[in-house]
Amino acid sequence: MPTPLIAYLSAAVAFFGLDYIWLSRVAIGFYRSEIGDLLRDKPNMMAAAAFYLFYIGGIVYFAVMPGLQKESLAVACLNGALLGLVAYGTYDATNLATLKNWTLHVSVVDVLWGAILTAIAASSGYLVSSYFKG
Repeated sequence: MPTPLIAYLSAAVAFFGLDYIWLSRVAIGFYRSEIGDLLRDKPNMMAAAAFYLFYIGGIVYFAVMPGLQKESLAVACLNGALLGLVAYGTYDATNLATLKNWTLHVSVVDVLWGAILTAIAASSGYLVSSYFKG
């Protein structure tokens, strides 16, 4: 199996698994209390799937592959954290600018989660790919 595919699948498992736990178990009460009036009763699963498909590709391209090229878990992890900071930061800053009931508290928590989650997913993609690469 090609290394980028291994990286994609392993990063996807880590990202989706942790994000599912975060969104459905850990932070759901927080989001409901902070921005409940903005939340759908049921998520738009097609939009969610599109996000996961594209974003995992970004994690592989911008974090995992550079880490593999430099043979450095630190590069993959740091690039993942930076990607998460930029991606979630732009999303949250835009929401702060355009949505009446979006809070700074939600933005701070969400950006931190995005940076941590993306770093973990990139690290997972790197470690699994490195293992199978030999």
